[in-house]
Amino acid sequence: MIEVRYAIGCAMRAGTAFTDNSPMSIAHYIKEIGRGKDGARSLSREQAADLLGQVLDGGVTDLEIGAFCLAMRIKGETAQEMAGFLDATHARMDRLPSSEKPLVVLPSYNGARKLPGLTPLLALLLAREGLPVLIHGVATESNRVYTADVLCALDIPAQVAIKAVAAGTVVFVPTVLLSPGLQRLLDVRRVVGLRNPAHSLVKLMNPSQGRSLVVGSYTHPEYALSMAATVELMGADAMLLRGTEGEAVADARRIPKMQGFVAGRPIDLQEPQGGTLTTLPDLPAQIDAASTAAYIRRVMVGNSPVPAPIALQVLHILWLVSLM
Repeated sequence: MIEVRYAIGCAMRAGTAFTDNSPMSIAHYIKEIGRGKDGARSLSREQAADLLGQVLDGGVTDLEIGAFCLAMRIKGETAQEMAGFLDATHARMDRLPSSEKPLVVLPSYNGARKLPGLTPLLALLLAREGLPVLIHGVATESNRVYTADVLCALDIPAQVAIKAVAAGTVVFVPTVLLSPGLQRLLDVRRVVGLRNPAHSLVKLMNPSQGRSLVVGSYTHPEYALSMAATVELMGADAMLLRGTEGEAVADARRIPKMQGFVAGRPIDLQEPQGGTLTTLPDLPAQIDAASTAAYIRRVMVGNSPVPAPIALQVLHILWLVSLM
């Protein structure tokens, strides 16, 4: 609560009137979630949906949004709250028409920092197997190489309109096309420097009107538990793994744990690889978009092998889709 009070105090000292003159307000929710790590109360699924719905609709003040983001950062989201946030997002999103086959959804919001971003490679391998593949995302920081840059180097431009994804193709849809309100909430990170619930929900949301397999990734083990609980509660189809630097693609150097879900039912797919690595894949030394795209092209034409963890991830995704 100290951080929330500090943000409010700074705004008031700067001359911002802290009054609730808007027809809609989330102030009463902030009072519940903003009591600090030990004193905060969790919201019901319905309350969480109402809260985020007001935020996405643009009906609350910037100060309220900042307080909401800070309060949730301190408290953390429960599965019920995340399900409510997803309910609100799905209800307002400009969703893609159903595809002929189940759509594989690859959220891409972390980008590459030390390792080449191989989300496009995973997408192209899945498309080669005849699946429709959607990548959605946006740059959330300024010092990383993002999937959109690599896709552009692979001659896969960003979509400018919402449309169905054909089998055997890869499309990239910027988040703003799906939900301008969600894009605004993601942009808060550039101001306050901290993630907020939007950064978790984008990795679990289904942008399609039809059935989709969402490949969600996490960076810390505790998120594996909370994300799994949310997927089960939503009755969703998904794969969860600790991807490469938070991306939805397996680390090319070591096989991570992979867990599947069909209609919310958990399925253990893959145990993590243990021990010391004896060999490393021949990855590009540079992580820029051009170098990464050149490597992906070599893999796709057979001049370089598919890294074993990514090949295994493709097989697990194909099997999950066959169960849907």
